[in-house]
Amino acid sequence: MGEVEIRDSRAGDLQSIEKLYRDVFPDEDLLPVVHELLEIASGVLSLVAIDDGVLSGHGVFAACTIVETNDAAALLGPLAVVPTRQRQGIGRKIIDAGLQRLRADGVNLVYVLGDPDYYGRSGFAPEWGITPPYALPEEWRDAWQSINLGDVPSSGAGMLSVPEPWRQPALWAP
Repeated sequence: MGEVEIRDSRAGDLQSIEKLYRDVFPDEDLLPVVHELLEIASGVLSLVAIDDGVLSGHGVFAACTIVETNDAAALLGPLAVVPTRQRQGIGRKIIDAGLQRLRADGVNLVYVLGDPDYYGRSGFAPEWGITPPYALPEEWRDAWQSINLGDVPSSGAGMLSVPEPWRQPALWAP
């Protein structure tokens, strides 16, 4: 295993990205969301992890706003790492690189719907003030998380407005 490089995704990565999501999420079809996010001209940060010339991970950060305040925010997702390379820090490297880029671009708030133990290692914590665009099942309540990247406190309450690919209720339900 060499040094893992994190870089922006390129058009030539698409076939590997598609295989990655089919392998990691065989029971979920996230490819339509991934394709739509990658087609958005601006406001999407798509990062890949390359290890010894092979794509080993991918993550997307999409620009969002908080409806009541118009505060700039981002939504992390989806994120995937090749099954044979999981638990080796690749996902965290993608997350850290994305958060660093977003911070540099002036984004203070990033949200994610995912495993609290996993995302908690990157500093995410359960979010109670800003709600997702669709109601979550109670058992997923702690999976809705955020991280504040700046010195500006969260506005406290509101709803996250997400880009069109994420405006599908089925993506927010079991």
